[in-house]
Amino acid sequence: MVNRVKSGTVIGLNAYEVWVETDVINSLPAFSIVGLPDTAVNEARDRVKSAIKNSGYTFPSRKVIINLAPADLKKNGAGFDLPIAIGVLIEEEVLTSQQVEDYAFVGELALDGLIRPVNGVLSLALGLKEAGIKNLIVPEENVQEAGLIDGINIFGASHLVDVISHFTENKLTQIKVDPKKFLNKQFDYSYDFKDVKGQQKAKKALEISAAGGHNMLMIGSPGSGKTLMAKCFPSILPPLELDEALELTKIYSVCGLLHSENPLMTQRPFRSIHHTASANGIIGGGSNPKPGEITLAHRGVLFLDEMVEFPRNVLEVLRQPLEDGEIVISRTAHSIKYPAEFILLGAMNPCPCGFLGDKEKHCTCSDFQINRYLSKLSGPLLDRIDLQIDVPRLTPEELLNTNGESESSEQIRKRVIKARQIQSERYKNENIKTNSELTSKLIKKYCKISQELEVILKSAAIKYQLSGRRYDRILKLARTIADLAESKNIEQIHLMQALQYRMFKLEDYGK
Repeated sequence: MVNRVKSGTVIGLNAYEVWVETDVINSLPAFSIVGLPDTAVNEARDRVKSAIKNSGYTFPSRKVIINLAPADLKKNGAGFDLPIAIGVLIEEEVLTSQQVEDYAFVGELALDGLIRPVNGVLSLALGLKEAGIKNLIVPEENVQEAGLIDGINIFGASHLVDVISHFTENKLTQIKVDPKKFLNKQFDYSYDFKDVKGQQKAKKALEISAAGGHNMLMIGSPGSGKTLMAKCFPSILPPLELDEALELTKIYSVCGLLHSENPLMTQRPFRSIHHTASANGIIGGGSNPKPGEITLAHRGVLFLDEMVEFPRNVLEVLRQPLEDGEIVISRTAHSIKYPAEFILLGAMNPCPCGFLGDKEKHCTCSDFQINRYLSKLSGPLLDRIDLQIDVPRLTPEELLNTNGESESSEQIRKRVIKARQIQSERYKNENIKTNSELTSKLIKKYCKISQELEVILKSAAIKYQLSGRRYDRILKLARTIADLAESKNIEQIHLMQALQYRMFKLEDYGK
């Protein structure tokens, strides 16, 4: 008689219920797995057989057939080891189908029966709860992560014998984790703005970027502090909200980047990638698609140092995610959507030698070299970067200034949090969190300006030949500047400051 054990598989960031069907046929000993298994699932045959024998149970000396249903759903990873073993043990009458009918199982088996952790347990717990599963047994190292999900009973097991004992003798301990206890921690940041000398304009721009979630590009001579300020940037970002933390945790769980002792992502990610990264490494992909850097930077920062050193085709793949806040990876069998709502932070020199426009050192590059260097950043990509600023060389007075420290990150962060709270209250019915996420329709609703300011903006649009996208982004930027000033309306000073940050032209640098 065929028995069925419940489990699940993760595709993208979503989990789907899978039935592990087991049948034993009077035939020569064999073990086959069907139902679109990948290599890791197929290799379960040897792991499960050894784990059952080494745990003190017998393995059928007949033909064992495992079917993973539905058959048209791709099954990935070693998490099916445990449910397959349970199905075989039911056939051996160690357990009964009635005992496990309200349970789902996930876990990789070692040859001696130990249960090893798997990736994507948070997504699995959430998906199986939505499928109506009441109880879930997971590896001990994944139990804190799965316990974050309310509405499903989570049990952790470290050995196959413990799972059998749960149904026959000693119950496993049910685990429930309160995610709120991990939030609002005080973080000790490695970099602080109080250690950055000068560059007041750049610091203010970074504050605006953090407050409204705006993309930013810093251009300047080597050693002007661009990379240092970028490393300080995470210290002024607001703390994660619970829904953001859970969303991030799903992503990092699927990628296997969670620590068992810290099951919830509590800090906004800061992903700094090298210019040798591939397009697939940045946007995600592969035969079994995995999230890329833009998804790992979700609700945080993607930092591209020496931005023009990235191949142009790699930079161009950022255009659509920057506009939509998500990336869709299409394959023949299916399409997977990953979130990618991040702040792009770029830093670059103005020319190959790095000294174009420098007041102290002379640029040695030809016009051809400069144009070829800057051409890697296309107009459409620059159009999606709200803040584009010059970061000049520090003066000797600024370098030698020891008369007190600059404003600390904590002081800046307080203003950023206040601005984010204003946006959160304003957009509580709009399903967005920051000004940078405003659509054209919402801009008309929330970024209204007076007729006098419309005349100013119209003049700027004519003079600088603004595109529709740039026009909208100026209004969103002005809205953020107004929020930092705790102003209900966008005033002239806010609009003029937004225009100042947007009118910087890369091709005119140093002229």
